[in-house]
Amino acid sequence: MGAYILRRLALMIPTLLGIMALSFVLIQFAPGGPVEKIITQLQGQDSSATSRVGGGGGDMAAQAGGDASSAYRGAQGLDPAFIKELEKQFGFDKPAHERFLKMIADYARFDFGRSFFRDASVIDLIKEKLPVSITLGLWMTLISYAISIPLGIAKAVRDGSAFDTWTSAIIIVGYAIPSFLFAVLLVVLFAGGSFWQIFPLRGLTSSNFAELSLIGKIKDYIWHAALPLCAMVISQFATLTLLTKNSFLDEIRKQYVLTARMKGLSQRRVLYGHVFRNAMLIVIAGFPAAFVHAFFTGSLLIETIFSLDGLGLLAFSSTLDRDYPVVFATLYIFSLMGLVVTLITDIVYTLIDPRIDFEARDG
Repeated sequence: MGAYILRRLALMIPTLLGIMALSFVLIQFAPGGPVEKIITQLQGQDSSATSRVGGGGGDMAAQAGGDASSAYRGAQGLDPAFIKELEKQFGFDKPAHERFLKMIADYARFDFGRSFFRDASVIDLIKEKLPVSITLGLWMTLISYAISIPLGIAKAVRDGSAFDTWTSAIIIVGYAIPSFLFAVLLVVLFAGGSFWQIFPLRGLTSSNFAELSLIGKIKDYIWHAALPLCAMVISQFATLTLLTKNSFLDEIRKQYVLTARMKGLSQRRVLYGHVFRNAMLIVIAGFPAAFVHAFFTGSLLIETIFSLDGLGLLAFSSTLDRDYPVVFATLYIFSLMGLVVTLITDIVYTLIDPRIDFEARDG
């Protein structure tokens, strides 16, 4: 197992390089960029643009994508020397391959530089937003598994019954509704959109959170997190329940289960003593996708709708602002996280079923 882990760790390097290289190349063809953004703001007499010029983005500039030429639309009337200086400040005076190599070298040391448009280092921004995303991702994953696994087992045992039929109808509806659309529905119904003002619309805590007692803080947090978590859980819960049910059905119909029943073992002993270990393998295989979805894809949309100041909202706003240091840093971190979680899942495989030997499979 040790050799397999080392091989997987070694494979993470070219995988990360491929992800970052592909993203970097795509950025080269994306319209606009930080230089063009500032030029547009200057041409539009936006006073905030002048505060972003002159020394704010030099450290991270070589890591950004974009067009290094000065042929920016809307730049007419500005001094060409000023345009060149602006390009130099953001690092666009260097060839693309030099910027990419510097970015990779810095990221290998977890040096993400500074944001173009925020007066802070990228790592400080990530540290500031990380607790919100971790909270949402962990609670969403735990709640989904806590509901889906028992429900999936119950549906498998009662396959074809009335219970299986009406729960399947609920699951299908949950699977069909995108989480962001369900989030909008929750806002309209319960957050003062058009009906009831029961839950708050913004943030994970109240303004007086620090003054509350421990019980008050717990209640306040649950009150704020209820709608975002419901929106995130709905689609994941549906997928995981169906996966659990189908996995258990496949195992229940196998010969070793019939043999165990013929020996007089109870239903509970057969189900949890023999079926559970084998059936749960495929459920565990879905954990990396569930966690990454909860931590990034799901949180990006939900954080935007509920104005939660987490990594998802940070990545979304940075993409709109062409804040490339933040965009690439979050992409790097999420990619690395996904690869590590996948490796952890393989290790858990072997803990649940020692018969699985990844080294023999690779050989």
